[in-house]
Amino acid sequence: MYGAGDVRIETVPDAHLIESTDALVVVTRASICGSDLWPYNQMEPGETGQRMGHEFIGVVEAVGDDVRTVKPGDVVVAPFAWSDGTCVFCQAGLQTSCLHGGFWARDGIDGGQGEAVRVPQADGTLVVLPVGEDDALMPSLLTLSDVMGTGHHAALAAKVGAGKTVAVVGDGAVGLCGVIAARRLGSERIIILGRHPDRIALAKDFGATDVVSERGGEAVERVRELTDGFGAHSVLECVGHGQSTITALSVVRPGGAVGRVGLPQQEAIPTTLTTFFDNVTIGGGPAPARAYIEELLPDVLDGRIEPGRVFDRVGSLDEVPDGYRAMNERESIKFLVKF
Repeated sequence: MYGAGDVRIETVPDAHLIESTDALVVVTRASICGSDLWPYNQMEPGETGQRMGHEFIGVVEAVGDDVRTVKPGDVVVAPFAWSDGTCVFCQAGLQTSCLHGGFWARDGIDGGQGEAVRVPQADGTLVVLPVGEDDALMPSLLTLSDVMGTGHHAALAAKVGAGKTVAVVGDGAVGLCGVIAARRLGSERIIILGRHPDRIALAKDFGATDVVSERGGEAVERVRELTDGFGAHSVLECVGHGQSTITALSVVRPGGAVGRVGLPQQEAIPTTLTTFFDNVTIGGGPAPARAYIEELLPDVLDGRIEPGRVFDRVGSLDEVPDGYRAMNERESIKFLVKF
């Protein structure tokens, strides 16, 4: 990406092993994330392009001498942050804060929207998938790299559970996966706040029971009506805009919890006094997707959840620039890149 709206396909030097803890992965599936749309709309033009992509599945081609858990030929999924798996934060299930980790497409590390990736800290990062590289479950397995884990993280931060009413703010891929996560964790009343018919239909298939298409104060009023005036026990904020954050914090009931996983677009958290006096818990952040893969993987393999349905457009690497455009213009929920 060279600037807002300027995504190009380029030939770059081949990825290769550097450290003894590296793996070289040939990418077979990748995707465009909603968070990629922030720089797509805001990035200042520059002479040097920024590698893109942090969601991918591939086949291991080579490993460094110290890699023990993956081998050439393995089909693997990579979470959106790489991590060593051994530091104090990884051991606590917070791989996004790994002392020796980082994020794709930064600091000279390859991006997932490319033909191959050097994976640092391969043992702590990659998860071997018990399927072939062209398995029909690939779309759902790919969501484990980010959006399904992020929806799950939002639900955990919002303390979703049986008997609780959940409100999901945002009908993008993360919000839709948040609906899946809320249903999976036992909620039977799930309110989706969104206004795109195709996304709302999918949310209902995933378990949403109520739809609020209003915005701003009208949305808050509508959620209050649906919850006897109290608000939702658990709110998943899956957008990151100032307005979506205000809405999320305004529809939570006293003593409730808000899980924020939308990348914040402002520094301050609004409605501070109200949420303080209502004893509202505010949590969330970048999801440690690596911590959740083993938990969510069996449900994907058994077909109990189908998060891959958020992919409504598939294309080649050459079609990625148009995939950005389509997602940005809300023509597509999520674009899958098939190599």
